Amino acid sequence: MNRYIGIDLGTSSVKLLLLSENGIEKTVGRDYPVSYPAPNYSEQNPADWYEQTVSALHELLEDTDRKSIKAIGFSGQMHGLVMLDRHDKVIRPAILWNDGRAVKEVDYLNNGIGKDFLLKHTGNIAFAGFTAPKLLWVKNNEPENFSRISKIMLPKDYLAYRLSGEFATDVSDASGTLYFDVSNRKWSEKMLEIIGIDREMLPVVYESREAVGNIKSELANAFGLNKDVKIVIGGGDNACAAVGTGVVSDGECNISLGTSGTIFVETSSHNYDKNSAIHAFCSASGKYHYLACILSAASCQKWWIENILNTDYDTGGMERYLGRNDVIFLPYLMGERSPINDPNAKALFYGMTLATTREQLSLAVLEGVAMAFRQNIEIIRSLGVNVTKSKICGGGAKNKLWLKIMASVLNIALEIPDSEQGGALGAALLAMNKPETAKRFYKTGEIVKPDKALAEYYNKKYKDFTDIQNKIL
Repeated sequence: MNRYIGIDLGTSSVKLLLLSENGIEKTVGRDYPVSYPAPNYSEQNPADWYEQTVSALHELLEDTDRKSIKAIGFSGQMHGLVMLDRHDKVIRPAILWNDGRAVKEVDYLNNGIGKDFLLKHTGNIAFAGFTAPKLLWVKNNEPENFSRISKIMLPKDYLAYRLSGEFATDVSDASGTLYFDVSNRKWSEKMLEIIGIDREMLPVVYESREAVGNIKSELANAFGLNKDVKIVIGGGDNACAAVGTGVVSDGECNISLGTSGTIFVETSSHNYDKNSAIHAFCSASGKYHYLACILSAASCQKWWIENILNTDYDTGGMERYLGRNDVIFLPYLMGERSPINDPNAKALFYGMTLATTREQLSLAVLEGVAMAFRQNIEIIRSLGVNVTKSKICGGGAKNKLWLKIMASVLNIALEIPDSEQGGALGAALLAMNKPETAKRFYKTGEIVKPDKALAEYYNKKYKDFTDIQNKIL
């Protein structure tokens, strides 16, 4: 029986998954640290990724027929900047996706170069998390490091390079660099000129299911694998998670209600909204997708419970206010990315009186996050994609009341998975070269449908939400 390995390189840990035609056989994980050397800085040592991946691989292959392994695929945190010198040594710690130091560089790109130019040549505008502003920051603040660059990589591609020796990336991960022409699925020569980097510094771009080479002979020997085990480049974490949940056809959607929130919607054509901060990227299935990122989702609930209430959280007390809660919450505890792209946006409660209860405020937090999701869904719909249902995952999806609210605010059915494997399963399916078969391995545990009366109520409340937002931002 043939087997395939999916490697998902996350921000705090790497997860490995073993897949056969019969299903998921085993998962293994390893943690590694994140460094915060200054306010808004977020870095990691790429050597930690490799060492922990190798350690996890040894465990994954225990009691497994190692000669049955046919391919290894990759999923990974996007946007991170890994730079190697001409001796293939890491020049400095990797600057991660959630690093916010490149504020001046973002302003230069969006307002100096111009958003219209960026949209024309990349399909996206600049964010501090993207790779291009990070490169400009290194150029402006660490010129000696910038001058030593021989290779520029994204995090998962560093792992693939260490395992195969092939300098490669894929279209979905490259889409988040801001020097990739998403519409034409190739590097943007115009953006390379602006940043001041040579084409030779960048990897060859593949589709996500393509093999870029084989595992290094010495590693094959060390792991007891055949030397023809293929290295399949895979995709960015959200793109691979979409494959892992079966989101591979037009209009299919996956929502992550985690610490932050994301909306992934598959589409066959590339388009963008020039007035909003919704990303338009290549997808791992060979098509395109829209990706919206809400900076504070389940973290709003965590903040409210732990920092403010510091007491028991009673969802039963909230339910009696469903459909009659006058309080509105704007969930901008960390600024906001999609769709308003305002790092200075602030959260607030609106509509309180002397009669307002704790339960109303608690309910407003859940509703406000749902409204932020809807605002992005509405923009994606305006681009011609009809979203009628969605998969949903993340820690917030364990809250039954929140799921009822989300379904009614968005007015779509939400499908909850039996178990969450996300990017690791997607990476393994891409290694198998069968991303379209995900539905065989993804099992829906429950479907939450919108409440008709509640959906009508939330239609009115959503208008109030956007009116208040427009007044204060």
